[in-house]
Amino acid sequence: MGTNQRLRGSIVSAGLRPAELAERLGVDAKTVERWITKGRLPHRTHRVAVASALDVDEAYIWPEVVDSPATQSASVAELLALHPTRAAIPHDTWTQLMAGAGEAIDVLVYAGSFLFEQYDFAATIAQKAAEGVRVRILLGDETAPAVALRAEEEGTTGGLQGRIQLHRRYLRQVHGVRGIEVRTHGTTLYNSLYRFDQDMLVNGHAYGAPANESPILHLRRVPGGRMWDHYMRSFEEVWKVGFSEVSRN
Repeated sequence: MGTNQRLRGSIVSAGLRPAELAERLGVDAKTVERWITKGRLPHRTHRVAVASALDVDEAYIWPEVVDSPATQSASVAELLALHPTRAAIPHDTWTQLMAGAGEAIDVLVYAGSFLFEQYDFAATIAQKAAEGVRVRILLGDETAPAVALRAEEEGTTGGLQGRIQLHRRYLRQVHGVRGIEVRTHGTTLYNSLYRFDQDMLVNGHAYGAPANESPILHLRRVPGGRMWDHYMRSFEEVWKVGFSEVSRN
């Protein structure tokens, strides 16, 4: 085992010293030094805490964890179901996930029309926010080149942009509601994401096909798994570059 330069560099990039990181983690400073200088692999709990404190992927600091049997087993266990299309998901599944959320609801879409048409989404998230649930919604920016390209690829030129405008209008009724934040984004949408506490529905996109015709993964977060965290990091990256919807009105 050699020096873990990635860990050392990540600590420096975070503006910390090893002793300060150790203090945050509640471990001895010598323990962190051994992780660095001797390349020791910490326990899973400490690896997660380090990655969170340094805002990096655990696998970047310790690449060997990706291939470990425990990580692979946990990642497979995260997959609850694979649905061939969005319509194949029972209506009750969506309603139960929304009703059961007690901590967080995060949605990343361009339009997400079915949410408004089938689940009275604005009223639903207003109720959840009143219960103390944090709600974050990312809608597409109808003026963004990526949105225009997606509409063209789907064969709905102009239609996607119109739906986005309509749904932004629906969401105006929750502007100012504590616990709800809406942002717009112009990123390429590789997957639509719907997170309800520890459950997440990942709707993959395929060229030339509307999102509702593409498969959906139903994931539930499992300690040690990587899929749920992988997609959640994607949401967070888009959230960082999104624009507050309040500033657009």
